[in-house]
Amino acid sequence: MKKLPNMIIIHSDQHRFDCIKANGHEFIQTPALDRLAGEGVNFTCAFTPSPICSPARASLMNGAWPVQHGCMSIPGTEIFRPAKKEFTLWSNLLAENGYQLGYVGKYHQEFEGTPLDYGFSSYHPLSEYNTWRSEKKFEPLPRENGWFGEKDPFVSPRETRLAWGAGKIIELLKNYHNSKMPFLLRWDPVEPHLPNIIPDPYFSMYAPGSIRPWPNFSDELRGKPYIQAQQKRTWEVDGWTWEKWAPLVSRYLGEISLLDHEIGRVLDCLDETGMADNTCIIYTTDHGDMCGAHGMIDKHFIMYDDVMHVPLIMRFPGKVKTGSKCRSFVINEIDIAATVCDIGNVRKPETFTGKNLVESANNTEPEERQDVFGMWHGGQFSSYSQRMVRDRKWKYIWNMCAEDELYDLAADPAEIINHAADPGYRQELHRLRMRMISWMESVNDVMLNPWTRKQLAQDLKA
Repeated sequence: MKKLPNMIIIHSDQHRFDCIKANGHEFIQTPALDRLAGEGVNFTCAFTPSPICSPARASLMNGAWPVQHGCMSIPGTEIFRPAKKEFTLWSNLLAENGYQLGYVGKYHQEFEGTPLDYGFSSYHPLSEYNTWRSEKKFEPLPRENGWFGEKDPFVSPRETRLAWGAGKIIELLKNYHNSKMPFLLRWDPVEPHLPNIIPDPYFSMYAPGSIRPWPNFSDELRGKPYIQAQQKRTWEVDGWTWEKWAPLVSRYLGEISLLDHEIGRVLDCLDETGMADNTCIIYTTDHGDMCGAHGMIDKHFIMYDDVMHVPLIMRFPGKVKTGSKCRSFVINEIDIAATVCDIGNVRKPETFTGKNLVESANNTEPEERQDVFGMWHGGQFSSYSQRMVRDRKWKYIWNMCAEDELYDLAADPAEIINHAADPGYRQELHRLRMRMISWMESVNDVMLNPWTRKQLAQDLKA
C-alpha cells in the first residue's frame, strides 16, 4: 500500500499579501517563498475568514466560520471563548488514520487544552524558546520601544525565535525520515506580528528612506466609521508622518526576510532527506497587517484588503502545476482544513465547508466562488460586529454600530472612497446586502435576525 502524502503547514502571523517578492513587492528578499511559488501554485485571491488571530486559527483546525465554532475574538476580550468542543478537528482525524503530528510555535488558546489534546504527539510551544534563550545566557528580547519594534543586539540570526522554530521542525523531519507512517507538521511562527525585534543584518536590511508609502497611507478616513480614527488615537499613531512609519515598516520587512530564510532551511531539509517529492507544503498566515496603511497599525476594527487578503502558496509535487497562479477566490483557513482531510484520506465532517485547494489549483473544482466573505466581532477596545462581502469589483462592509462601507475596487483598489452613503451607488449597495443575507443564512449567522434582515433587505441603515 502506497504511503499517504506527508504535509507541512507553515502558518505565520500577520503577513501582508503584498510583502512577498512573488506577489509583486518591488524589493523584499523572499527567495524561499518565491521558490515555493515557482515550484507550486500561488493562490493570489486568498482571504482570511476573520482578521484576528484566535478565530482564524480555530477555523484552520475545524473548517468552520467563527460564528459557527464560537471562538470570535482573542483572549483578554469580553467576547473571547474557546471554540466549541463538538466541532471535530482534522488533527484528530489524521491521527486516527495513522498520521504522526507535530506542532511548533504559537498556540492562541483557540481551543481548551493544548495541541497534545487534539491528536498531536509532539508540541513545542513558544515558551520553550524563552527557556532556551535563558539557558544560553542571552538577554531577554528587548522591549524598550513597546509594540513598535527594535534591534535585538543580544543574538545572531541563528539564535532567534524563528531559527529555533525552524530547528524544531527540522528535528521532527529527521525523526520521521525513515518512518513508514505519514506525518503532518504545523509550524506557527509568531512573526512577523509586531513588535518586530530582530538582529542584524535583518534589522538594517531595508533602509527606511527607500520604502515608499502605501497607496492609501494618506487616507483621511472621511465618511468612515469613527472607530478607525479611534484606533489610531488609542495606539497614538495619529499624526505620524511617513518618516516616522518607515522605520517600523523596515523592521517588518526585515523580519519577513528572516522568516523566509528559516523556511529555506526547512525546504533544504526536505531535499536532503529525500522527502520533498511526497510532501505537500502549504504557506499562509492568519491575517495581514496595516503597518501604516490608511495611517493605521495592527488589524483591529477594519476589513480592508490590507488585513483580509493573505498569502497562500502550495507545493505538492505531481499534484499541482508548477509555477502556476490560481485566481479563484479562496478562504485560506477553511479551505486548508478541507484540503488536509482530502490529502489525508479522511472523511470530512459536515461542519467542514471549504474547498479542496488541489481542485482549485487545477481548475477542477465543482463550482468556483464568485465572491468571498469575512467577519469580525471585536478586539482589545470593545465588541464590534462587522460582516464583509467582496467580489472582483466591489466590497461591502456591514458595520452594525457605525456607517457602512462600500468600495469600488476597480476604480479605487486602495479603498479610500466610501460610497455607501452616495445615492448613485444605491443599486449596487442593495445587491451586495442581499448577497450578504444569503450568505449569513448559509452559515446560520446569529447576527441575522428579523430586525437586521429588515435593515439590510429594505436598506434601512441610517
